[in-house]
Amino acid sequence: MSDTATAFAPASIGNVAVGFDMLGLALEGAGDRVTATRRDAAGITIAEVRDLDGEPHRDLPTRADENTASIAARALWDEHGESGGVELRIFKGVPLQSGMGSSAASAVAATVAVNALLESPLETTDLLPYALEGEKYASGGTHADNVAPSLLGGLILCPPALLPEVIRLSVPEGVSSVVLHPDLQVNTEQARRGLADACSMEQWLTQQGYLAGFVAACASSDLAMIGRTLKDIVIEPQRTAALPYFEAVRDAAIGAGALGCSLSGSGPSIFALCDDQQAPELASAMAQACRGFKIECQTWISSMSAPGARLET
Repeated sequence: MSDTATAFAPASIGNVAVGFDMLGLALEGAGDRVTATRRDAAGITIAEVRDLDGEPHRDLPTRADENTASIAARALWDEHGESGGVELRIFKGVPLQSGMGSSAASAVAATVAVNALLESPLETTDLLPYALEGEKYASGGTHADNVAPSLLGGLILCPPALLPEVIRLSVPEGVSSVVLHPDLQVNTEQARRGLADACSMEQWLTQQGYLAGFVAACASSDLAMIGRTLKDIVIEPQRTAALPYFEAVRDAAIGAGALGCSLSGSGPSIFALCDDQQAPELASAMAQACRGFKIECQTWISSMSAPGARLET
């Protein structure tokens, strides 16, 4: 049992186009860090929240009941902690409201760090319900498509009806994800409220077919089938209407050889899947298309088998 622990949790691609609220993919290269320190006083507190530049974060609260990291940490500590409490230091590496699982990364990193302070730490898979408590505060619902891949890594199927059980899916070798984040923000909870309450039977059947086909294609490394099925005909059209750069970025990705391209989570970020060798060129083409709209952006390239959260020494 340690007095201090630091954990890193990666960003993630929610929905992965075909699996709204039930499919997520871990992303290398971006993530949050949380340091947890035991203290004598009871409860969970936040000592500081730092931004990407290491400065005090202007937009995130240090109140323990208003931050996904402390809410997740409190859920775990209240159930499994011993005497005293925990102080958190949060270092944000995922842009806020980016569609890259920013709130989930904080919740997961805090949960993993606090778990390391327990006399009898839980197995990583058993931490999911606690991290979900933090994510629920941020997004207004219990869905694990960002939390689960951030915690466990790789491609995760996590239908709300099966939680807390999740399924790690096979991924094809030699396929990368490319994520482009424009210098914009989309509030996830507001974006969810703007979605239609229903879809037609034809849309539902088509989208279910794409999801089943995508899962099977990943398991069999059928890249042509991944290209046929990595589509969202229900949610994407509703969200991209407010993103004028989306079609240009998507077309640039497809033109550079992407298997498919869609929103990451609720946006504004966009992701594509492609052959490893094509990823640098594809990232450059997507960024050029985005900057054509006078919008600055960042890109990340990641393996589809990117690792999940981990303790750091």
